[in-house]
Amino acid sequence: MTGKLPALAVSGPFGAVKEQSSGLYAQEMAKRGYLAIAFDPSYTGESGGYPRSINSPDVNTEDYQAAVDYLVTHDQVDADRIGIIGICGWGGIALNAAAIDPRIKVTIVSTMYDMSRIAGNGYFDDQDNEEARYQARLALAKQRTLDAQTGEMQLAGGVPDVLPEDAPYFVKDYFDNYKQPRGYHARSLNSNNGWAVQSNTSFANTRFLYYTDEIRNAVLVIHGDKAHSYYMGKDAFEKLTGDNKKMITVEGASHTDLYDQLDVIPFEEMERFLKENM
Repeated sequence: MTGKLPALAVSGPFGAVKEQSSGLYAQEMAKRGYLAIAFDPSYTGESGGYPRSINSPDVNTEDYQAAVDYLVTHDQVDADRIGIIGICGWGGIALNAAAIDPRIKVTIVSTMYDMSRIAGNGYFDDQDNEEARYQARLALAKQRTLDAQTGEMQLAGGVPDVLPEDAPYFVKDYFDNYKQPRGYHARSLNSNNGWAVQSNTSFANTRFLYYTDEIRNAVLVIHGDKAHSYYMGKDAFEKLTGDNKKMITVEGASHTDLYDQLDVIPFEEMERFLKENM
């Protein structure tokens, strides 16, 4: 292959590391002619930043922009053909980055979460009321006080080591991925001790998709119709207003099927969308 290459920056799932799903996506797209990088978000994995195990709406959005900064200066990259891929919770963050940075020509979100919606409203929006949010704020404030007093941040815990009999089906899916050889990694927060509890403070008071209706560049939303998170993908797609948006519903696919199942993830359709729009 000669000439400068189109490029992709890939991250996610939320609480994972680059050796898991994002590395797989990057490798598959590299086979298709893209200079692809998978990165660990700030404060996690092999990336820098302190304290560890922290997420941040603004910093994590900047993580994508920093990846684009790197790619536009790479001598093998065509700076006018750069896209990003966000998996799971990094899907919402990718859309937030696309809304602020028009250098991102194509955004692909796969099995996406809007973590700001989860933090503020709970799963399936079942805590979407003022009292529930106030109680959550009280708990976070109490934890921050304890963390300040002890000098250590309490971790929330990742996927449980022993699966409870009454665990929701999506927790079982996470267990089968993060706690089994299929997807376990020693640096993955989800596979081990999880995020710092107080990380939720900023997410709970932020909304990622506020300006996504102003994204002018192309967006591809991929989701399985058996995923517990499907409603977030559909809602994100509906808010997009451009004529260069597309949604692919993968029939029969669960949330975690789109993490690593090569026969389920629609790489050929992703490649086609990228070629048409980048």
